[in-house]
Amino acid sequence: MRGDLAGDPGRAKAEGAEILFGDQVGIRSDQVTGRTWGAKGATPVVRRTGNRFSVNAMSAISTKGRMHFMVFTGAFDAKVMCRFLARLAGHFDRKVHLIVDRHSAHRSKTVRTWLADHKDQVELHFLPSYSPELNPDELVNADLKGSLPHTHRARNQNELAAETRRFFHRRQRQPHIVRGYFGGQHVRYILDK
Repeated sequence: MRGDLAGDPGRAKAEGAEILFGDQVGIRSDQVTGRTWGAKGATPVVRRTGNRFSVNAMSAISTKGRMHFMVFTGAFDAKVMCRFLARLAGHFDRKVHLIVDRHSAHRSKTVRTWLADHKDQVELHFLPSYSPELNPDELVNADLKGSLPHTHRARNQNELAAETRRFFHRRQRQPHIVRGYFGGQHVRYILDK
């Protein structure tokens, strides 16, 4: 596990490694998504269920347009992070360099132990503290929240999880959109390296 932003990109390239940016996101049933309209002077009313439920997702993207994800209903913690790392490692026959924020789960003893046992498969790198704008996967999160259906809202956790999975599956089939996340104003530095 490395503490710097992107380690040594030359070393990752020499290893033939895959470089990915990852992040987690929470989606709630009562969050406001999309746009609406109302008559002039009247506040628009958006109907939704009174139930509150949520799902979480972890995703990772590459400049090549690849996207990997995992949707889950529990809290994001070190065990979930290790599960995601194991799934990620299983998708590649070469080493993965994953760049993430400094969430406590990413830096936990459990994750450090998992990484030590799988150092030939996955290496973790950290973005600077308090700089989510440097992570292109944050743009995936914004896209997800803006893409959830506005007219038919999920009535339960299973429907919300299914809608979230549909979004990620759709983006996996659209590598040009995934590559486009790296064109954001604050993340263009990645393509310049």
